[in-house]
Amino acid sequence: MTGLLDGASAAGTPPATAAARLTGLVGALRAHGFGIGTGETVDAGLALQAVGFTDRERVREALAATLLHGGAQRPVFDRVFDLYFPLGHGRATEAYEDSPAELAALRDRLAEALVAGDAAALDRLAAEAVGGFGGFGSGPESDGWSSYRTLGRLRPETLLARVRERLRAAPGTARPEFTERLLDDEIRRRIEDFRERVRTDARRRVAERQGRDRVARRAVAGTADTVDFLLAGRAQLEELRRTVRPLARKLATRLAARRRRASRGEIDLRRTLRRSLSTGGVPVRPVLRRRPPRRPELVLLCDVSGSVAGFAQFTMLLVQALHDQFSRVRVFAFVNRVDEVTGLITRGSADPAGLGDRILAEAELTGWHGQSDYGTALGEFADRYADALGPRTVVFVLGDARTNGSDPNLPALKRIADRARRVHWLNPEQPSLWGTGDSAAPAYADLVEMRPCRNARQLGALIGRLLPV
Repeated sequence: MTGLLDGASAAGTPPATAAARLTGLVGALRAHGFGIGTGETVDAGLALQAVGFTDRERVREALAATLLHGGAQRPVFDRVFDLYFPLGHGRATEAYEDSPAELAALRDRLAEALVAGDAAALDRLAAEAVGGFGGFGSGPESDGWSSYRTLGRLRPETLLARVRERLRAAPGTARPEFTERLLDDEIRRRIEDFRERVRTDARRRVAERQGRDRVARRAVAGTADTVDFLLAGRAQLEELRRTVRPLARKLATRLAARRRRASRGEIDLRRTLRRSLSTGGVPVRPVLRRRPPRRPELVLLCDVSGSVAGFAQFTMLLVQALHDQFSRVRVFAFVNRVDEVTGLITRGSADPAGLGDRILAEAELTGWHGQSDYGTALGEFADRYADALGPRTVVFVLGDARTNGSDPNLPALKRIADRARRVHWLNPEQPSLWGTGDSAAPAYADLVEMRPCRNARQLGALIGRLLPV
């Protein structure tokens, strides 16, 4: 790290501060699941030595080039970078008088900056807006800063019509209807960019009070594969669906490697010792007990009701993308009745966004009510689809095990476990909630292996580890 320290000193930045900020940035990124090693950290230090500290955007790009492994990590990196290498201080932080005149003046200046696309002006206005309208608390200075409070007062999204009219009024801007729609999309993009600048400034101010490390780990949303299934919104689920194919390719490579290793077989101790007689009892050439190549059968039994539906749909799509790794895949969905949806998953792989609606519309999943009933569903599966289970079958049950007060029907799950090779229950709830309220998770966990699976990263790790070869 000598180069980093020397470069930092030459650029006028205290060496200790530069080193602390870089190591803090790396630590925060690791906390978000980024695989950054010591060598990459040293490379980042050498990159900082090369570019210096005079141009913040050059520093950003140098660190991104040395620390990131893919474009999907960039949004999280940018938010964390803004905490450890913030814009220069000295910006306005005083509170405005909460008057319509002050608010109207700031909105006018914001509209002008949006028309011009002036990034520097938008940065200044974001800082003024947070300093003026985002503070809360009762102390002599604000106890905290809120981007939600700031944006609620400023309402930049309502400036779209005003910005559009000003752009239209510019000379030589007659546009056809199609171009007008593109113009509206560009204005919305600029407004969303300003909203992100407000969020960045609010996080920076909170970090100055509470510490960068704490805010970087708690206040910065992680990558799509770390989003909690039960908390993911529509946009996050859509982003998750786009990660299915890359994750499937990674898992397929991992499973194929495990299968190659397993095909070599285990040491046959008796035959190895017999062969060693010709070498004086030294087992020079071990004899391996070859395993016949055999791919497992996979059955998914998925609760598609309520908040767990997103978890189930993502797993269905992932398994469909991995279907070549299994001799047979069958997928069953339930709410309080069970129906096979293997064909729907296959046909729906080209339209993952509408998969859930298609399953609910075409499969028979509910009886006389619409609430999930694990006991009835497990019993119906054990009775109607026993042919799906066998000595080579691995069953994954996906759901939160919340029975809505109905009978959990433990004997049905026992029958399933007795017929299958292995049953794994993946629960999207955190273990501290198992057994609370109407959760029958502890009772089910006594019969089969139940594991927490709260995000796509955990799901990929569990599938890669639990599936037999």
